[in-house]
Parts: sequence; C-alpha cells; structure tokens
Amino acid sequence: MNLADLNKVALAMVTPGKGILAADESSGTIKKRFDAIKVESTEENRRDYREMLFRSTEAMSKYVSGVILYDETIWQNAKDGTPLIRLIEQSGAIPGIKVDEGTQALPQCPGELVTVGLDKLAERLKKYYERGARFAKWRAVIDIGSGIPTQTAIHVNAHALARYAALCQAAQIVPIVEPEVLMDGDHDIDRCYDVTQHVLNKTFQELLIQRVELEGMVLKPNMAISGKKCVRQASVEEVAEKTVRLLKACVPAAVPGIAFLSGGQSDEEATAHLNAMNRIGGLPWRLTFSYGRALQAAPQKAWSGKAENLAAGQRAFTHRARMNALASKGEWETGLEKKVA
Repeated sequence: MNLADLNKVALAMVTPGKGILAADESSGTIKKRFDAIKVESTEENRRDYREMLFRSTEAMSKYVSGVILYDETIWQNAKDGTPLIRLIEQSGAIPGIKVDEGTQALPQCPGELVTVGLDKLAERLKKYYERGARFAKWRAVIDIGSGIPTQTAIHVNAHALARYAALCQAAQIVPIVEPEVLMDGDHDIDRCYDVTQHVLNKTFQELLIQRVELEGMVLKPNMAISGKKCVRQASVEEVAEKTVRLLKACVPAAVPGIAFLSGGQSDEEATAHLNAMNRIGGLPWRLTFSYGRALQAAPQKAWSGKAENLAAGQRAFTHRARMNALASKGEWETGLEKKVA
C-alpha cells in the first residue's frame, strides 16, 4: 500500500469547489427513478442517461471531482464505443465504484439491516482497479425507530465498513466510508445527533482496529437533521451548527475530507445545508458533497428519456453541480437558484 498516493487521490476527491457525483444507483433504484419520468429501465436507456451526465463538459470538468459507478456502468461503453469510465477520466474526474452488495435482514434484530459483500471483495477490487477505479464506496444503513438502532446493528455495520476500508487500501483504492443514519421517521434533530454520534464513534473505533489509514479515506456521513415526519423541522442554521459540532466531536483531523450524502433532502435543502456549514469555517477537513438524487433529479426530469432533451438535461445537471460547488466553498445564495445556466 502506498499511503502517499492514496492521500493524493483522497485530497483530489475533496478538491475545494468540486464534489462527487453518486451515479451508483442499483438496478432497482434507477428503475424507480425512471418510472417517475416514464422511461423504461433498459440497459441502453441507463447507459444513455449516464453518458449524458458524463459528457456534460462544463459540469464534469469544473465541478465534479469523482463519480461513483455501479458495476453495470463501469463495464459499459458509450454509443460511440468509448468506455464510459474513459469519459470520466477525460473530464479530469476520478472514477470510483460502489462495491457493497446491498443489505440483508440482521438476525435477531427485527427491522434492522446489515450490508453484505465482503466475500470475494479482494478479487473484485483488483479487477476494478485494473479497469480504472481509484476509489470505492460501501454504504451501511442505520434506521431510527422504536427501540432501534440496537448496539448490534451499529457494531456489525461499523465492523463491515472497516473491513471493507482495509481491503480497499490493500488494493490501492481509496475507501469512501458511508455510515448512513436514515432521515425517515418522526425523530427530532437531537435524536439524529445522538445516534449519529454513536455510529461515527463506533465506526472510527473499528477503523482503528482494522488499521485503516485515515489519511487515505473519505467519510460520507449524513447530516444531523430532523426526521422527515418530525413536526418540527430544524432550520438550515441549526442543521449546520449541530452537524459541524457533531463532526468535530467524532471525526479525527487526519481524515482529508467529508463528502455528505443528501439522504432524501430536496435539491435546494442539500445545497443550503452544505453552504451554511462551510460558512461556519475553521474546520480541520474539507466539507463537500457526494450527492445522488440531489444532483440528478433535475437532469432526469429535463431529459425524460428523449434524445432531443440531451442539452436540457446537461444544462440542469451543470446548474445543480455549480450550486453545490459554490456551497462547498460557502459562496452559494438562494438568489442564484433563479439564474439557471
């Protein structure tokens, strides 16, 4: 393992003014997104849609540092035969790959899940590296509800995240460590804060045990935020202040950067929260975005599966990428949303 090279990639992933496009939706998830815009989820349509994003020259070269791919996508070629992964490299962004294999019910823990995919991961990482992937992603899912999360769910998911991260670094791939505390439910921001603190502390404890080099990873956490069904929704300022306080309490300064997930927030909410955090300033790590839906909902709608809408889809993607890039520097403001590129 060459830590200096891993650190270089990790720092490039959190370049100021850029963020990560999460284009790693599973076949099931992208089908739901396509159903919403009345597009059939065929392999060809999925390829055309992602090619549209990766060929968005301005967005990709100016505002995107890396792209998380799904297994299908990393092996696909564009319409003209160019591997999609090459389009990403040509734009100056770093290709990455989602390597977890989804979740399964956690035995003895009703309503809780564990992420799977560690078997044969070492061999898979080798193939992905040869294909050009320089970082990977593994998502653990922690739900808040009556009597959950249990210590069991937090422990097994943190342990799996750390094992995955160690395998990545051994394969010269930067791990994105993603312990996501879901925002579904009626819990308030303080409950989210407490659970996330517990999850992050356990995750870093496991990373230490597995000898993961913190300088060669990127953290992808949720924000401290009210549950979707909570009567009192915390303000932008409260989300920013509590999230920053939480991260300072849990995340070692050795971690190069934190790239937030959007987790079901609206496009503008995800941007506003990131912006408010960067305005607080004085942080030991860089704060940026690793958004999926919050970057893609607008371009998906604009494109709607029609070749004649490609340019409109790319404009919508560029606008959202630019808004989040500004937020990653604390330079976004609501008025800019009206000036669509």
